[in-house]
Amino acid sequence: MLQFRAVMRQIKGALMLQTVLPIAAGLCALAYLPLSPRTETLIRSAIKTASVALLALAAGLAQAPILLTLALALCALGDWLLSRPGDRAFMAGIGAFAAGHLAYVALFLTRPDMDPSHLSANPQLWIALALVVLGVIMASRIAPRAKDLRGAVLAYIPIILSMGFVALTLPLGTLVLPAALAFVASDTVLATEKFLLADDHPARRWTPYAVWPLYWLAQAGFWMAFS
Repeated sequence: MLQFRAVMRQIKGALMLQTVLPIAAGLCALAYLPLSPRTETLIRSAIKTASVALLALAAGLAQAPILLTLALALCALGDWLLSRPGDRAFMAGIGAFAAGHLAYVALFLTRPDMDPSHLSANPQLWIALALVVLGVIMASRIAPRAKDLRGAVLAYIPIILSMGFVALTLPLGTLVLPAALAFVASDTVLATEKFLLADDHPARRWTPYAVWPLYWLAQAGFWMAFS
């Protein structure tokens, strides 16, 4: 009897954590929004990282697919690295996010309702073509300006677009495709800000406030779709 009660307490505790952790992640995401345009600090990095790391922890406790937990954890690592100063941290962050995108691609491919024939239907076909055009435009515009980061950036573009393509093979009506497109949009704005906009460009006043909500809602969408 005592063992049964102990097990029940553990189950209740786990269920409570599964509820509390996503709420805490959302609060961290909201707290980070006004910090997003500011300079790098450890507190800023910690809040940003926690907003996704807590989703990864919640996914693990909920026994969600291991690929979901892995993807969220890799992106949380990428958040930490990209929030630190210097090109070395930036390149390491790109590597972490690239690995996270590949984990998402593998996760999407494990769904039993994945069907490549969806790519030939409407509107998936037009979205796929738009992704191709976006990739070509971004690569051609960024490559001359990325300097030492050129190789990493050009390798990253097809990886994130592949996540969008594989999301298009899933049935419409789930959160996967909107989340994937939000992720692509977030990275597009971020790349434009870093490589294409002058330091005094007026668009820099709002780009951080576009990048962060799109990005975090994409991660939350994936978490909700697979947890």
